[in-house]
Amino acid sequence: MTATDWMTALTPSPSWLYLIVALVSLIESLAVIGLVVPGVVLITAAASLAGHHDLSLTLLLLGAGIGAVIGDGASFLLGYHQRQRVPVLWPFRNHPQWLSRGAQFFQRYGVMSVLIGRFVGPVRPIVPLIAGMMHMRPSTFLWSNLGSAILWAPAYVLPGYLLGRTWQHLLYLPADGRRWLILLGLLVVALVVAFSLVRQQLAHEGWLHRKLAALASRHPRGRRLWQALTASRTEAALPLASLVLLLTSLAGLSGWTLWVLDQNGPLPMDHQLQGLLNTLDSPWLTRLAEGLAKVGDAYGVIALVAPWLLWMARRRLYALGLHVIGALGGIALVNTLFKHLAGRARPDVPDYLSGSFSYPSAHTSTAVVLYGLAAAFVADALPRRYRAPAYWTAILICVPMALSRLVIGVHWLSDLVGGALLGLTLCAVVRLSYHRFATITPPRPPWASLLLASLALLTARLLWLPHA
Repeated sequence: MTATDWMTALTPSPSWLYLIVALVSLIESLAVIGLVVPGVVLITAAASLAGHHDLSLTLLLLGAGIGAVIGDGASFLLGYHQRQRVPVLWPFRNHPQWLSRGAQFFQRYGVMSVLIGRFVGPVRPIVPLIAGMMHMRPSTFLWSNLGSAILWAPAYVLPGYLLGRTWQHLLYLPADGRRWLILLGLLVVALVVAFSLVRQQLAHEGWLHRKLAALASRHPRGRRLWQALTASRTEAALPLASLVLLLTSLAGLSGWTLWVLDQNGPLPMDHQLQGLLNTLDSPWLTRLAEGLAKVGDAYGVIALVAPWLLWMARRRLYALGLHVIGALGGIALVNTLFKHLAGRARPDVPDYLSGSFSYPSAHTSTAVVLYGLAAAFVADALPRRYRAPAYWTAILICVPMALSRLVIGVHWLSDLVGGALLGLTLCAVVRLSYHRFATITPPRPPWASLLLASLALLTARLLWLPHA
């Protein structure tokens, strides 16, 4: 049985998916209920089914947006009309920290809290309730609610829809595989719910946190262990720039990939730009592009990064080093997955690229991750007015690296766009993961010696190693 067969069997009436997405969006936006419902998992699953059945993406986005608006609106009305009773209602009388956390978020971001809060898991279903309790003007809340839903729906629906359009290329199930996949899906949902509940209880005000702290306090070694485990848990400010980058780049990547897959070949702009490049006959430009290809392959990236990773290890900057390694390993894995899903042929296939696909451009995505993260970490140590040059430097490196793939003729322009969006998405994920360590300022690196070491290794790579 193929993926198509079992997905069809699981969805006897695909049109119900519109209603399912709307209901899930509504429920996960409701006060309290949204804290325990794994809305992201359920919406992704439903959107994947919709993409597999090629349902209308416009109607799916509309259903998700309407559900989200109604859910937030109901929470707002509850807080607006029951302001005095909410704190004594269950479960808030047992968990007053939920309201205090939402109130702090609302006071910090004001009107924008409704727009931002929809994307912030811990306060997502609480902020509209707090907005009502604070008697925000209903007209102001309405426009913020509509605006956040317009941004939220593509960010959450498009990735799942893309998955549904492409998973048949990955899954070929045995005849008895259907029931095991159903059980696996139920297990994943159950684990997500359990994780959500445990995470809440492990918060500083949670019941499980208090019990563990009391248990540890009974023994000196237990107290020292508990202090070591909890000392690094800092409430760093939410990195809104990284969150916005993640949502916009992920939605853009999903939408762009869907468009590329629908074309079943190069886009019109790909043909036009390729025709323009074919008219250029510049040996020095070709040699430069081939050099950049070596700089951006696996050997080149290792040569550039190795001295810095060794320095991080010596200075015990393990969190930073592991995030860099995870970013580079993650982008390599995701590039392989995307290329397999798209199965798009290259304009030209040299011997060292035999058997590989075109979309997205791995050189582009890797360059964005490598130089983008480098710029972000460097910018963290600079005053705000000096941060822009760090990012512009990264851009000036990434753009030639990407365009060199067109000069060589191994990628289409749309491959570069997809690679850039993929790289930005992973950059945002890494920055969000690392933000809890942002309060620990790394020591100033020996810039000159590390740069010279990277350049020396890169020169050796260019002179003696073939294409990776």
